[in-house]
Amino acid sequence: MIDSTRNPYSSPQFSVSTILIHRPQGNPQQTTSPPSMKISIRPSTARGHANHGWLDSFHTFSFANYYDPAHMGFRSLRVINQDVIAPGAGFPTHPHHDMEIFSYILHGALEHQDSMGNGRVLKPGQIQLMSAGRGVHHSEFNPSQTEPASLLQIWIQPAERGLPPSYAEWHPDPAQEHESKVLVISPDGRHGSATIHQDANIHRIRLAAGQSVSHDATRGRGLWFQLINGHIAAHGHHLSPGDALSTEDEGTLTLTAEESAEGLLFDLK
Repeated sequence: MIDSTRNPYSSPQFSVSTILIHRPQGNPQQTTSPPSMKISIRPSTARGHANHGWLDSFHTFSFANYYDPAHMGFRSLRVINQDVIAPGAGFPTHPHHDMEIFSYILHGALEHQDSMGNGRVLKPGQIQLMSAGRGVHHSEFNPSQTEPASLLQIWIQPAERGLPPSYAEWHPDPAQEHESKVLVISPDGRHGSATIHQDANIHRIRLAAGQSVSHDATRGRGLWFQLINGHIAAHGHHLSPGDALSTEDEGTLTLTAEESAEGLLFDLK
């Protein structure tokens, strides 16, 4: 059954403008990697954490009862929550507006329903992207009565307010299964990616042990890499599951897997 008694989304007043307050959980470590690209590390252990029993969630940025003024987001990226939802539990119907919200399913399944008439069950590796626009209601829950569901839920601020709400999905092409970098979300939907209302390009990174991938950071943009599993070396840093790195410098970011690894890379205006 869905338990709404301790649901951070269940209040009818909940929206992107009513995020509550809690204490800070630490600061990033910032160093300079040769020759000049500055890399900031957001350790997994410094994230906010809330365990509601039916929902166990880690917050990369301030969210719900976790508040850290040093971590309110990164450019248009506002929320990265790593959620584990207990069997049969989930988020009852609740409102959103003026936010691009997507879920990347890691384990189990997620059932989505919204006021636009969409009803889907998403499986691991799939993405559902909802543009809340001028207002939408939706629910998300774990349809399994025996297995937990795990996902990343991510919010990105749109380039414009008051847009019509919309819904899209991205499903991996089997031919892309072993590609090191795959575009999954973009502002123009190129290469089969889901379309977002923001100048944001999001890549799924998937590396075998010893494999590397590079991405150019251009002037005026920022990169955020969120590691989901495995271990990554990047410009003298070592990332463990849940860690993140960011840079707003020009240059080439290179990620090397110390063991098989997966993550999401955000290229943001």
